Amino acid sequence: MEVSLIAKDVSLEVPIYLQSERSAKTWFSTLLSAAFDPPKRETRVLLSDVSFTANEGDRIALIGRNGAGKSTLLRVLNGAFTPTRGSVEINGSCQALLNVSLGFNAEATVRENIFLRGTAIGLRSAQIRGLIDPVVEFAGLQEKVNHRLKTLSAGQRMRLGFAISTSVQHDIMLMDEWIGTGDSEFIAKAKEHLAGRVNGSKIVVLASHNAGLLSSVCNKGIVMERGRMVFYGTIKDALATYRELIKTGPVEASVA
Repeated sequence: MEVSLIAKDVSLEVPIYLQSERSAKTWFSTLLSAAFDPPKRETRVLLSDVSFTANEGDRIALIGRNGAGKSTLLRVLNGAFTPTRGSVEINGSCQALLNVSLGFNAEATVRENIFLRGTAIGLRSAQIRGLIDPVVEFAGLQEKVNHRLKTLSAGQRMRLGFAISTSVQHDIMLMDEWIGTGDSEFIAKAKEHLAGRVNGSKIVVLASHNAGLLSSVCNKGIVMERGRMVFYGTIKDALATYRELIKTGPVEASVA
């Protein structure tokens, strides 16, 4: 099967509720104001008509300012958000490295959380059983495998989540920023491990502000601005478009 990732006219709108400014001076007047002046419902567009096709060998950088829609697009591609309009077609296995603590239970043990998180990312029980020892070894938690998660430090939980999320090779990898937290020894080990997973994937989509990293990893780039895809082409041209965007403001949509 040919691996591919296809986004067709993907749009995402979410409702927000805005409360008008109140000038009530007493508790009773505040109560009346809350009762007779409910918040107003409005719709906010997070993504608008995003379309692209990724084929085997594509390493696509998601580039844009904070709030441009990069993380939202990754979550739509991963299936965490359902697009309001348009569609996402995935051919091949897909893994998203977006939130390494997803699927954890603070009251469960490390071993139990490996099963919980493994199930959340679509692994079978037999697969998970075979991953327990490699995961706890990579995370450096051999002595804590039967400890409850809430007894672990934030760094230990991050290491556990990363080890589980990258324990299996997938055809398509979606990432929001490169690994950047934890002790220096683990970061070095994690970067090497992640590089292996990226090299083994057939398609990679990576959101980052690190131009040097994107240039070294990616061959294509998508520039996002205000929820719109304003450029899709080579990584060199994508970075140039983004630099120009920062200088001059939004540009018209373009696909190369």
